[in-house]
Amino acid sequence: MITESYFFTTSRGSTERDHGIRPLIASPTVLGTPASPQTTTQRKSRRKISWDVVRVGCVTLIMLYHATFLSVDLHPELEPRTFVFPYEVGASLLLVISAYFACVTIGRGTVLRYWWSRIARLVPPFIGAVLVIFLVMRLAAVDDWFLPDGSDLAAHLLMLWHWKPEDYYFLDGSHWTVPLQLMGFTAAAVLYKSRWGRSHRITVVLWTAVLLPMLQWPLRISDPSELYRMLIDGFGFHRWHLFVAGVAIWMWSSKRLTTPHFLGLLATCMSAQALHNHEVTPEGLTADWGSTIAVCIGLVVVALTARGPDWNKVVPDWANRPIQWYAGISYGVFLMHQTIGYIVSRRLQDLGAGATLQTLAMLTTGVLLGWLLTRIVEQPAHRALMDAYDRVHTRWHTASPKG
Repeated sequence: MITESYFFTTSRGSTERDHGIRPLIASPTVLGTPASPQTTTQRKSRRKISWDVVRVGCVTLIMLYHATFLSVDLHPELEPRTFVFPYEVGASLLLVISAYFACVTIGRGTVLRYWWSRIARLVPPFIGAVLVIFLVMRLAAVDDWFLPDGSDLAAHLLMLWHWKPEDYYFLDGSHWTVPLQLMGFTAAAVLYKSRWGRSHRITVVLWTAVLLPMLQWPLRISDPSELYRMLIDGFGFHRWHLFVAGVAIWMWSSKRLTTPHFLGLLATCMSAQALHNHEVTPEGLTADWGSTIAVCIGLVVVALTARGPDWNKVVPDWANRPIQWYAGISYGVFLMHQTIGYIVSRRLQDLGAGATLQTLAMLTTGVLLGWLLTRIVEQPAHRALMDAYDRVHTRWHTASPKG
């Protein structure tokens, strides 16, 4: 049962309250009026290093999965890696974390400003990353690899891949999360303003969002119509349980959900993840149990991070700044590392480099390009778009008749 009447009301005194969100990977952001120096000092002192550690871990696992497993799977001519991490786990957990922090931050300022802040944080670096990736794919083209043209660039910028995957190809496969984030933040804003985000109705929404995709799973794997597939994949139907898990973790950590209810909901989300990791192959129905178990373990880690104490007593002080720096650029790393990393690996192999050097080069390139994208595009664009919003908002209120 819910112990408070309003689902999206941020709990008083929460240590996560002053830790902002950004799509997929968060760094401190405050929605509303710029903080005073005193408030900023207090916010820094209350920041939980544990969240940065979790985000860093998730992004590192994503890069390892792409560098050591998916690179060779997609491009078999690449030399097999000595170390292989074959589990698809990091991106799923980052969706969970995003949903959690959406609940933490949505009550700050107006809902419209919250939504605009998410768009301002998510979209500009996505556009910047896509343009850079397109140019690299064109200028450093590899024989027999996909060579995109202008229509492919436009389709990727419009995020059409989930809707018509046979017609619209990914320039970078990591970007599958971006439209889901946009829909998730929009849904959060709508729920916050509606009665379905209040009282016990929110539990109906959560259970429906996780059970409905599970109930239609037999239809999903039975060669459904193209229209059905397009709608299900386009709206990320089979990923909804990840957002539900993030909301449930926030409700439990802020004591809006009892432990038995939370465990039941979390177990159902884990079951949905297991179904999602089944696919029909020529050999029959197969399951990726390794990835499923990894995600389930990650859900427990995220839940304990949300409700438990900070890890500042086990993380040495000297590690705080590097961890926070990496967490701060990790959205850029996420956007930039995959396709360009594959090209770097192939070019190094052509020069005689071995598998280990290729992996290290892909990881290093991802971090460097992610840092540049964060500094050159993400941070300035977010500041400019939020300043523009605040100016328009102020002028509109000033011009509006009072009383």
